[in-house]
Amino acid sequence: MPGAPYRFIVVDSPRPGVRRVTLNRPEKRNALSNELRGELFDALRRADGDEAVRVSIVRGAGVCFSAGYDLGADLTQGRPYPTAGGDGHWPRHVVDGWFQLWDLAKPVIAQVHGYCLAGGSELAAACDLVYVAEDAQIGYPPVRLMSPPDTQFHPWLAGMRHAMELMLTGDPVSGAEAARIGLANRAYPAAHLEVRVLAIAERVAKIPTSLQQINKRSVHRAMEIMGMRAAIRAGTELQALAFHQPESVAYRKEVRANLKRALDQRDGRFGDYRTARHGARRTARRTTAGAAKRSTNGRKEKGS
Repeated sequence: MPGAPYRFIVVDSPRPGVRRVTLNRPEKRNALSNELRGELFDALRRADGDEAVRVSIVRGAGVCFSAGYDLGADLTQGRPYPTAGGDGHWPRHVVDGWFQLWDLAKPVIAQVHGYCLAGGSELAAACDLVYVAEDAQIGYPPVRLMSPPDTQFHPWLAGMRHAMELMLTGDPVSGAEAARIGLANRAYPAAHLEVRVLAIAERVAKIPTSLQQINKRSVHRAMEIMGMRAAIRAGTELQALAFHQPESVAYRKEVRANLKRALDQRDGRFGDYRTARHGARRTARRTTAGAAKRSTNGRKEKGS
């Protein structure tokens, strides 16, 4: 219920029948620590059992939805639910969690702005409806030096060709592009996103939960008959295999030693994500320097 003593999320009820959960680690770009995930699942389970709630919204505080799992934390400690150990225990663990969200009776809406990366994109994919800001950035950069996703949803949502491009480049897509290829339902201007999501949530809430849970399940059953659940679970074994590759081992060692340096190493060659700002500054400096040089040369030519 609203008002539960959470540290890393904020829960409110902005409209009748609508429960909203805000990821509240803005200083960490809402990185998904084990504690935050535990609170998120608890809040959504509470909403699922609350007769006053018919739909939930998940959003992020600050500049983005979520930049992914908290790689600066020890994710082996304090996990919110048990998973058997052994090779591939981490992807099995997070897949179990996202399927818990998938299996909730009541609909869950993701409201995405800013970065929605890696584990953050897995959270959004596990929701029933996804609405995004047009300028959101959605991607899975860990494919570049670590592994394929923990939750390999891309072929099921975006189709083979789009999924292949996302997996072979790690490039982000904008919110507008995500809606076009099927990673999201619709994209809106960032300033209008919250109002639009609340309006959609109100429409979803008009339908009784007794029927809505069957409506939701009918879509899920169709996807499961086509193999979605089995394929995503099988993907955990592929990630476990990737973790043994020498490049992945070296990269994860660098992550533990210096996270920022590791991310720069991963994305610097591509000039995107957090390195895009550095690239833009370098380009601006080169442009300014070039303009100054041309201006100086021009003055010399005029004086000769």
